[in-house]
Amino acid sequence: MAASLYGPDEAQPAIWVYLEQEQAVLERVSLELLSKARELADGIGWRVAGLLLGHRVKPLVEQAFAWGADEVWVADHPLLEPFTVEAHTAMAFRALMQGRPSVFLCGATPNGRDLAGRLAVRLRTGLTADCTDLRLDPEQGGLLIGEVTGFGGGVVALITMPHHRPQMATVRPGVFPLAAPQAGRPGAVIPLDVDLRPEDLHTRVVERVIGQGVDLTQAPVLVVGGRGIHGRFDLLRELAELLGGEMGATRPPVDEGLIGRERQVGQTGVVCRPKVAIVCGASGAFQFVVGIQNAGTVIAVNNDPEAPIFEFADYGVVGDALQVIPALIEALRAERMAVEGGPARG
Repeated sequence: MAASLYGPDEAQPAIWVYLEQEQAVLERVSLELLSKARELADGIGWRVAGLLLGHRVKPLVEQAFAWGADEVWVADHPLLEPFTVEAHTAMAFRALMQGRPSVFLCGATPNGRDLAGRLAVRLRTGLTADCTDLRLDPEQGGLLIGEVTGFGGGVVALITMPHHRPQMATVRPGVFPLAAPQAGRPGAVIPLDVDLRPEDLHTRVVERVIGQGVDLTQAPVLVVGGRGIHGRFDLLRELAELLGGEMGATRPPVDEGLIGRERQVGQTGVVCRPKVAIVCGASGAFQFVVGIQNAGTVIAVNNDPEAPIFEFADYGVVGDALQVIPALIEALRAERMAVEGGPARG
């Protein structure tokens, strides 16, 4: 790799977080990254900064302070809203070269991944993508260690960038928990000069079309189906609705077209933190378990008593999910009817 534009000797002891926002609302992953950055920075005595790009976004500054930022670098301009990778890359590059942080973190969202890849090339530095954990080594001057799974989950790699700065990483939404915000927490605002011109930008947003998506990371209860339910996601959907949760799937049913990819849970899907995860007919491969490893309680239903999922689950039911789930649905319906008041008994 060619020499980066600045190295460890020039880097400032700071962790920067790209504060991704949509229509002046911070994405949850930005707050998750601020929470993690605050934790890492407190352990080494560094500061945390947020990079906020957009138009009419200054009201978001106080929110960034509350979740751990010591300072927020702000570029507010009409050409920065909505997101285009050209405009945001230009401003982020300028800010990073001015602030020269040791670490720069982005959410592994479509926009975050696009931005991070372009910035890594411009800055001549590396990028550790889709990290499942991050830590700083104080004995090596704050070397960022990114944990990444690979080869279908069979390998956990620890990736570092000892000679290039900023040390960049992307993290998928839901990997890190949210810290409790501290209202009124002070911080510094650093405005950035914006000299973008429309003629310098080759892309523009003509229309935004948002489909009916699902955010599994916000579900308190997650009912996940694997190959062993043989496509009966109607049962899982019914169970999830009774429990006030959402339905997910492992990769095989998604690859077979039995359910949409937006509901895929795992290393190549969504990482979730539900209070309860009910896993039905899934063997429990590592690349799937990554998606629910931070669940409060995991309940597994599988007809194979040797399935790896039972080693991870808090509770296990050995049996056919297509028999267990209907029985559970019936029991939940009966309980709900009793609570709400069913027919009078003589």
